Amino acid sequence: MKSVVTFFSEVRSELSKVTWPKRNEVIRLTSVVFLVSVVVGLYVGGFDYLFTTVLTKILIK
Repeated sequence: MKSVVTFFSEVRSELSKVTWPKRNEVIRLTSVVFLVSVVVGLYVGGFDYLFTTVLTKILIK
């Protein structure tokens, strides 16, 4: 039981050393991740649509 208490004590000590980001930084970086995800999704979706259309035309002939 002592090792569990020691573990959580060390966890608390380490978490106090963490430099947490400011709210504005979190919002900005979350927006960047969202924007990049949308761009990549549109890019992959566009290629998927293009390949599907081309393959459909080839296979129907």
